[in-house]
Amino acid sequence: MTEEQTSKRRRPMFATGEVVGDYEPLYLYWQEAGERAGESVLSNEDFKELQRLITREGLRRLDQLLARLQDYFLPRVDPGAARRALSRYYGVEIGEDEAAQRIASILAGWLVEAASEWGMLRLRRGWEKQGEHRED
Repeated sequence: MTEEQTSKRRRPMFATGEVVGDYEPLYLYWQEAGERAGESVLSNEDFKELQRLITREGLRRLDQLLARLQDYFLPRVDPGAARRALSRYYGVEIGEDEAAQRIASILAGWLVEAASEWGMLRLRRGWEKQGEHRED
């Protein structure tokens, strides 16, 4: 896929695509979830939880932060709607638990991207080291 095609993909507000490459499964989930879709939209409380994980628990690694946020979002995901959405997206049957985990993972990535956009955190690239910046 070209960079232009990637940049034309739908993204929710404040999503950048730096963590989540494709938001289409989330859009399909929102269609399937109906009235419960509102539970899977970012709120002020979500940003407070992210801030708590960073400041109080000292999480600094992206993989750890995403794992904790995935667990945080999971109770807000309707497993049946997630299964229907992802089965439709991938064209194969997917179990409810796996589908719910995937949607929660997308929500976690979206929160991190939005927080980065708002300056709450900085996503450091793998080649960057503390105090250094690589220019290409």
